[in-house]
Amino acid sequence: MNKIANIFSIMVILAFLIGGCGPKDADTLPTPVIAKTTAPDVESTALSYLEAWQNKDYTAMYGFFAQQSQSAMTQESFTELLTEFTKNMTLSSLTAEISSTATSPTTATAKFLVNYTTSLFGEFNRQPDTNWVLEEDGWKLVWDNGAFLPELAGGNTLALERATQERGDIYDINGEPLVEETTAYSLGITPGEIEDGKEGLLVYNLSELTGKTTQSIYESYEDAGPTWYVPVGEVSADEIGDRLNSLITLGGIVLSEYESRYYYGGGIAPQALGYVLGISEDQQAEYIQKGYLGDESVGQAGLEKYAEEVLAGKPAASLYVVNADGQIVSRISQADSTPVQSITTTLEKNLQIETQKAISGFTGAAIVMEVETGRILAIASSPSFDPNLFDSNNINSAELLDEVLNDKNQSLLNRATQGLYPLGSVFKIITMSAALESDLYTPDSSYYCGYYFEELAGEKFEDWTLDKGYEESGELTLVEGLMRSCNPWFYHLGLDLFRQMGATYLSDMARGFGLGSATGIDQVAEATGSIPDPKTDGDAVQQGIGQGEMLVTPLQVVRFIAAIANGGTLYQPQLIESMTSSTGVTTYTFSPEEQGTLPISQTTLDAVREGMGLVVNASRGTAHEELSGLNINMFGKTGTATNSTGDPHAWFAGYTDTNREDKPDIAVVVLVENSGEGSEIAAPVFRRIIETYYFGEPKKLYPWEAEFNVTRTPTLQYTLTPTQTPYREPVEIEPTPTPAG
Repeated sequence: MNKIANIFSIMVILAFLIGGCGPKDADTLPTPVIAKTTAPDVESTALSYLEAWQNKDYTAMYGFFAQQSQSAMTQESFTELLTEFTKNMTLSSLTAEISSTATSPTTATAKFLVNYTTSLFGEFNRQPDTNWVLEEDGWKLVWDNGAFLPELAGGNTLALERATQERGDIYDINGEPLVEETTAYSLGITPGEIEDGKEGLLVYNLSELTGKTTQSIYESYEDAGPTWYVPVGEVSADEIGDRLNSLITLGGIVLSEYESRYYYGGGIAPQALGYVLGISEDQQAEYIQKGYLGDESVGQAGLEKYAEEVLAGKPAASLYVVNADGQIVSRISQADSTPVQSITTTLEKNLQIETQKAISGFTGAAIVMEVETGRILAIASSPSFDPNLFDSNNINSAELLDEVLNDKNQSLLNRATQGLYPLGSVFKIITMSAALESDLYTPDSSYYCGYYFEELAGEKFEDWTLDKGYEESGELTLVEGLMRSCNPWFYHLGLDLFRQMGATYLSDMARGFGLGSATGIDQVAEATGSIPDPKTDGDAVQQGIGQGEMLVTPLQVVRFIAAIANGGTLYQPQLIESMTSSTGVTTYTFSPEEQGTLPISQTTLDAVREGMGLVVNASRGTAHEELSGLNINMFGKTGTATNSTGDPHAWFAGYTDTNREDKPDIAVVVLVENSGEGSEIAAPVFRRIIETYYFGEPKKLYPWEAEFNVTRTPTLQYTLTPTQTPYREPVEIEPTPTPAG
């Protein structure tokens, strides 16, 4: 009954309402309005997504994912997926734009035009389609692999197939191998297993194979236990040759064969040639973009790093689409190989080896440059290191690599190009040049060279002759001042030029000689150093003799010494003679590159040369005793540079002038850290390098040697060349009568 009553009431109400909406009220009611809601445009969202993709901001890209896509894939998985796509494609960059969009109330599509730039496959274009859904916070992407590349739609992935090829070799200027891909052997000794009576023969053979002295090999295991493994070095299969079987019969020898990028001689110019090492985690992204898989070894320093692209080449490669079952669906692209290239350096192997030996045991550097070309014939930095130790297949690596990496003497540092030092008295060449160019002085201008310089009130500066106990040098012309390396003469010049020519005058001259700036060599890392302008009279006095805050590299010095030798041309130092592909095509040939000229006249140049000639040839010259008797026309300048790190640095810089067609003239610079006088230490090293260049081998022992490369000591029969200042037996070695300067 109640249900019927309710129905009746509703009918009454409806009748009333219908009756009240009759024609008489039609003109007074508003016209109904239908509200329309428009879906937002997908284009702005798609553009933001493309910007994130082009920037490889995978986190931002994931933020555009629809809820259903985020539920199916985590951000980490998405990052891994796109990283793998990028790696396999060898994608270095991409550009993308929207080509079209279509929108409905809750869904949209956007078609992109994408240009992919890859390391192995060049450039190509695709137009991937993307699907979007409207969620509370805007348009969101429904992910499919086809959004990266159309061929990947439906869950397909990319696969990269690459051929392998051996790395190019490195040779000296005569075609002698310095670095090769070859079979090598790690050499070591187990002392307790050496056959009785055969120790001497074993050590002799190891010395012949590695180039190490027999004394150093004996010393390497003299304190070792009988079962210890003592690393000796490495040797190539070709080098060991017929010795292999006979070596095994001697007992105690441990040989481990491995395939390697082998560095001859335990490292010939290792800081210049560099080494290879596996791609580190920090380098992965960089090298993968270049088309590497990430498990290769790449150049990490020196020429190996500089010429990575030509030494490694590019392998043949194919890019495939693979379905979820691992089956190849199609091939997207194919790349032909770029042949590897081998490098012929400007280095002369024997000269390089002997130059390394000449400064072995010291901390320092030595460089040999052709004066007319800029070719670097030898470049040595000491202490040295064995780049073979960076190969983990070499069992000696486990024993010795940490010593290289943690060496407090920084053996990996190329002191020839990166070491920074005050120039000391070698700078007097530049001070003399500045004085002559100022027109305040002539080559015959004279000055009394006494024990002291006292032109600054309240200050007294000493000449080196006082400490040596020599007589005062007396009245000297400017040319003789360079010969005698008279400190008071050059103190005076530094002060006078500062006062009369301005604070920047001498500094500008030094910069004109190429000091304090890069030489332009790009095959190895180099430091620039600095030539600050003096601010006070005291600064100027110190600058006159090459002291103060100036810092230069040995490479900068050898370049301007070569310029003095050749008539004033500054050449760019170079280490590469040629590059040749594995197909026999020469792609690069050395050509001298002039960088400028010394800012001095021919008259000044002649005067400087005269003074440098007297340094070597005059009886009072600071290098006369050490360099006499060679019968080679030489010019030079000694240098002894005080510093805050200990004993003075020893310098010698010089050049030859023989005009021989078979032996181009060379400039040589030697720097030995914290070792004392330039005349006593650096000049003998210079002489040894000259002897090797002209005679093929050293001729004269150092005063501190018992035999070549073996230091004489009062207590030990055998030692290596000294680590710092060489020991001198007071009874047998007389003080050097000519000064250092």
